[in-house]
Amino acid sequence: MRVLLYLIPIALFLGLIGLGAFIWSLKSGQYEDLDGEALRILDDDDDRPMKD
Repeated sequence: MRVLLYLIPIALFLGLIGLGAFIWSLKSGQYEDLDGEALRILDDDDDRPMKD
């Protein structure tokens, strides 16, 4: 039971770090254009002329 005295604060600390990272990503605009990024992988760069 004594190990819980260490594990609970560690778990809370890691949870707060995760929550802080999530809030930071929301404020920095990471989730603004989800559709554009999802379709960008399908973009084929073969439209450029080939160099001989």
